[in-house]
Amino acid sequence: MAQEAELRATAAAEVVAVFKDKASGLRENRPGLARLLKGAAAGEFTVVRVTHRDRLARFGTAWLTALLARDGVTVEVLHSKGSAGGVEELVDDFMSLVAMFAGRMYGLRSREAKRRLLAAAGKGVG
Repeated sequence: MAQEAELRATAAAEVVAVFKDKASGLRENRPGLARLLKGAAAGEFTVVRVTHRDRLARFGTAWLTALLARDGVTVEVLHSKGSAGGVEELVDDFMSLVAMFAGRMYGLRSREAKRRLLAAAGKGVG
């Protein structure tokens, strides 16, 4: 509620709609986000405003921003990086670590799959 009030108080134009998701956390199934994307595709608005980037999504904000831009919608972030007392930067760093470890895990899986294929191929030849 405080975020909405802050965004309304600083809006330079009419607020067309408010999109909310309760306790969305890391869920992919977010009805509010789905409505936002549908409205953007329908040309119902040209600007989406959020207090902090992670209010749009915890992960993949660059993808969402690109998707919205394709529909002619820009994303405005009221408080830029670092304005949350360092918490946002800490979350960004943590997410970078998660992405790095996920990449390594997939790489390990890929190498293991290659080893199994080569071993199976070697048994078939011999």
